[in-house]
Amino acid sequence: MEQEKEIKTKERYTGTVLKTTLQGALVDIGSKTPAFIHISQAVKDGDTRKPINSIEEVLEKGQVMDFWVKRVRKDRIELTMKEPLGLEWREIKPGMTVKGTVIRLETFGVFLEIGAERPGLIHISELSHSYVRTPSEVVREGDEVEAQVLEVNRRKKQIKLSVKALLEVPEAPAPELHGSGKDKPEEESAPEPELTAMEIAMRQAMEKSEGEEALNAIQKPRKKKDADSEQNDILSRTLETKIGQD
Repeated sequence: MEQEKEIKTKERYTGTVLKTTLQGALVDIGSKTPAFIHISQAVKDGDTRKPINSIEEVLEKGQVMDFWVKRVRKDRIELTMKEPLGLEWREIKPGMTVKGTVIRLETFGVFLEIGAERPGLIHISELSHSYVRTPSEVVREGDEVEAQVLEVNRRKKQIKLSVKALLEVPEAPAPELHGSGKDKPEEESAPEPELTAMEIAMRQAMEKSEGEEALNAIQKPRKKKDADSEQNDILSRTLETKIGQD
């Protein structure tokens, strides 16, 4: 005997209406467990906003159509005519990866349809690691995009997403070396250390002392030469006087 296929939530089945009641309708979807659709889950003319006063306005015995599994219980399977969301609020968690379609571009970011009650928002700063001036530089409406959930606020019905969270961080460019070979600028000599007041005074004293020694070295031969000349003059005059007397 072939084992019955496991019925799972959100799965789509083609069923036949077996019976209608005030609360809804009994439907055969090929399972051993009875399947039932409540009137609140019926849809009239494809518009979920249209009110329904009686299930006969939508379904009748023997009618064949598609249903989705809303919930699986031990004694019954609850059906719906409203196509279920791909992601329920309780299923959306920070860090999970989702795929969706870009449905709207704004100056501040992108709205992504991910199958939830509300589209997710990718802020412009979360589109790329590099600077993005406008979202149209990165994506267009209709593009399929993969993103990571950053934050979920069920009360405000907000889902914040990021594309760059799934992208590798680019390596920083290596610094450029300006000039090489002949064009390479000469290395600047290291600046001389600043001298203290005492060092400056000592240096000035040494320079003064060296200057005086150099001056003396020049003046001493000159003085000796002047003395020798004077002695020679005296000797000449003495000889002249003596010769005159003789």
